[in-house]
Amino acid sequence: MSIPIFDSVLYPYHFAKSIKTNLKQTMDSNELKNFAQNYADAWCSQKPESVAAFFSESGSLSVNDDPPAIGRTEIAKVAEGFMTAFPDMIVEMDKLSNSDNGIEFHWTLTVANTGPNGTGNNVRISGLELWQIDKEGLISSSKGSFDSEEYSRQLKYGADN
Repeated sequence: MSIPIFDSVLYPYHFAKSIKTNLKQTMDSNELKNFAQNYADAWCSQKPESVAAFFSESGSLSVNDDPPAIGRTEIAKVAEGFMTAFPDMIVEMDKLSNSDNGIEFHWTLTVANTGPNGTGNNVRISGLELWQIDKEGLISSSKGSFDSEEYSRQLKYGADN
């Protein structure tokens, strides 16, 4: 599968500047892996707009059964919600693979719930996002999923209990 990218190198905090460059090549597997790693890094940045910059202007992000956030502003709000609840958030890319339905970005979130009204408990949860990439090399759709019952249990009792 060949996926378009931009000439400029993708950096998680400066990605928004690269989206205006000309499209001249396609993303190979190493470039896709770099894109995905930079995306994970953006989630760790405490800069919601860095996450949103990986999406097309009309891109969407849905998490489990929640309605999708559509557009960069709404996607940034979703990212901000996680970043507020988890100021020390670490998102690690576990695996990246192609499937018949899109690109699967597998991740693990490791964090303490220390944000406002947080429980202080540690959370370690894995999940995946199913991406559709548009012709400009941006995420047009991401359908995220994780075990919400296990997540709730860890918020209440901690990852180690």
